[in-house]
Amino acid sequence: MAQENQTDYGPAVPPQAAEKTEHGVTHVRKAAEEFGSAAGAAADEYMGRAEGVLDDALHRVRSFQDDSKQYVRENPTKAVFTALGVGFVLSLIFRR
Repeated sequence: MAQENQTDYGPAVPPQAAEKTEHGVTHVRKAAEEFGSAAGAAADEYMGRAEGVLDDALHRVRSFQDDSKQYVRENPTKAVFTALGVGFVLSLIFRR
């Protein structure tokens, strides 16, 4: 009797819906790949800019360091008294 009560309603999902779903999945995968490649290109661009900024900063620091060394070699007395003055002022600031 159980077999007599069962009726055949056909497939649970119509073929058109399955095709549209497959097309949608393909479209989403393609969009995800395009988004990933665009994000990678943007990341590479920003990485290049960051490297340029870092190189520029390192060059400036090295230049400042070289200039400082040259100044101390030419004016050792001024450099010592300047360092003592800066140390004294910092000690007054941090003491409070």
